Amino acid sequence: MASRERAHSVTGAGAESSPGRALAPDRSNAVNNYEQVLVALRRVIRATDLHSKRLSKHAGLTGPQLLIMRTIRDLGEVTIGTIADKVSLSQATVTTILDRLEHRKLVYRVRSTKDKRKVHAHLTEAGAELLARAPNPLQEDFIKKFQSLDEWEQTMILAALQRVANMMDADDIDASPVLTVGSVLNDDGWKEKG
Repeated sequence: MASRERAHSVTGAGAESSPGRALAPDRSNAVNNYEQVLVALRRVIRATDLHSKRLSKHAGLTGPQLLIMRTIRDLGEVTIGTIADKVSLSQATVTTILDRLEHRKLVYRVRSTKDKRKVHAHLTEAGAELLARAPNPLQEDFIKKFQSLDEWEQTMILAALQRVANMMDADDIDASPVLTVGSVLNDDGWKEKG
């Protein structure tokens, strides 16, 4: 009788164990767990989308545009290559974004007088004013909160998210550490998995 009660409590489903038969694992929690993971992923995507829309509405900028303008402001006279390294985007993508910002008269580029091969980007007065009233990129708040975690927890989150990306066949998708979604992927030259 005691062994039957133990089998009942282990499976949680009232199944009795037979000698020589393994107990089937209880899958009810597994179904609930994957649904919770998908809901959490959807919340991350939705939060990113809402922030991108707010940034676009209040400043008329995409996340990568804001990041590039902030980099120009913070570094002063800066080359396209340095911007690309700082924001983890290709030089071609940065050039495309700068073309759009220059068209809107938010930045301007000047060829170096010392080295004619180099081009430096600068903010215009209008660009500096727009940047001053733009909201912080979403990843800045995330970074502050993430860095306040213990190292073991940071490592656990990183490993779990890398595993999720792998499970979604996203290992080969080109991405930078900019939280943004939507048309920015196409408008600013980001590569999508084809």
